[in-house]
Amino acid sequence: MYDTISQYEQATSGDFFDWHPPIMARTWALLIRVWPGTQPFLLLQAIFWWGGLGLLAAALARMGKARAGWAVLAIGLLPLFVGWDTVVLKDAQLASCLVAATGLAAHFRLAGRALPGRAVAVIALLLVYATLVRGNAVFATVPLVLALAGWLGVRVWWKRGILLLALMLAVIVASPPINHRLLGASSSKVERALPLYDVAGIAHHAGLAEVPGTSRPAWAEGERKRCYTPYFWNPYGMPSQCAPLGDEIAFDADSGGPIMRLWIVMIVHHPVAWAEHRLRHFNSNIRFLVGHNESDAAPPAASEKNDFGLGGPPGFLGRGLIAAAWLQSETPLGWPFAWLALALVTLWAARDGRSPAAALGVALAFSAVVMSASYAVVSIASDLRYHLWSMVAAALALVLLATADALDRRRLRIGLGVVAFVCVIGIVARLVLPPEPYPYPVDGRLSGAA
Repeated sequence: MYDTISQYEQATSGDFFDWHPPIMARTWALLIRVWPGTQPFLLLQAIFWWGGLGLLAAALARMGKARAGWAVLAIGLLPLFVGWDTVVLKDAQLASCLVAATGLAAHFRLAGRALPGRAVAVIALLLVYATLVRGNAVFATVPLVLALAGWLGVRVWWKRGILLLALMLAVIVASPPINHRLLGASSSKVERALPLYDVAGIAHHAGLAEVPGTSRPAWAEGERKRCYTPYFWNPYGMPSQCAPLGDEIAFDADSGGPIMRLWIVMIVHHPVAWAEHRLRHFNSNIRFLVGHNESDAAPPAASEKNDFGLGGPPGFLGRGLIAAAWLQSETPLGWPFAWLALALVTLWAARDGRSPAAALGVALAFSAVVMSASYAVVSIASDLRYHLWSMVAAALALVLLATADALDRRRLRIGLGVVAFVCVIGIVARLVLPPEPYPYPVDGRLSGAA
């Protein structure tokens, strides 16, 4: 994909920047010394994915829960999941690393054994890489680590909330220095994309005639061209679309201070418009009240054109896998909101987290909930691949908690009824609503969806 090609170009040129987390490009620069191309990363993703799932399945089988072990492998084989995991991309690497860490932890903990030092070191390495490989991975990794670590002994729920927020904030603050100083990436001003998107969304929903930083005619032209879309921020970043408007509002200034101040001021002055913007985008992101055949759901069937010889034409099995992934994406098994609802129900119904399997299940469900819920506030795009880890974690959590007999059956029945109800609403929406377009406004005309 485009992101893959961009990071490979950095790996070969040695010129790193932070629009995509540079840890992947830096690691690739090491790998291509031995094996150029996408193959080494694809191999690592497969080893982490199937190694983690295999370790978890084997651990359950040793407990006499062979059916649960087979269920774990079946989750890994769901075409939408395994399809995205075969794309060399930061989302797949995040999910693969966390699956591997989960499997390694389960190998020891489900057997009632403490984690040896070498296992702790490997799990820590996987978690650190996962945290750095996506800008928002902190919302998956920190909750997972805290839950696995027993919340460091903290028992009161609101104190846990403070601990969670404090550690996530610490990682967010530490990430830029790591990217710039340790990994040597130059700044691409990526941190301004979210404020820009929110400012544009607030101005759009508040019906403002102008936005500070740009002229009234320029903003009016952007609205006429439908630069704002709840699906994606990117029209403000594409030169052929609305980049001049985005540059004026956010990217032209030498310092990010003006857009950051404007962001805060706009939220304070127009909280309802900000909430409407975020809610509409969150709906698009988790694909709840959306139309049939939404964009960017199934993995790509072929590689984008590039000058590096990356990728190749899809074969028969590849086309079959992508077709099956698309079919899954059209069912509740491919809807992020359904998996989010299932993870919430799983947490609500969990009645005993003391057994190793139950504790691991709760940790996975909590990580899935926080990761998916975070898109309500920090997201700027609606690609389904962003939820790969959350969906897999929710499924594995249900298997583990059911295996440990740690689910309150009354709550589970009620919760599954709620999940079924929201899925029915999602089905009705897809029957009556048009797909959410990502407009390509070129010369004021719309030219299709991403």
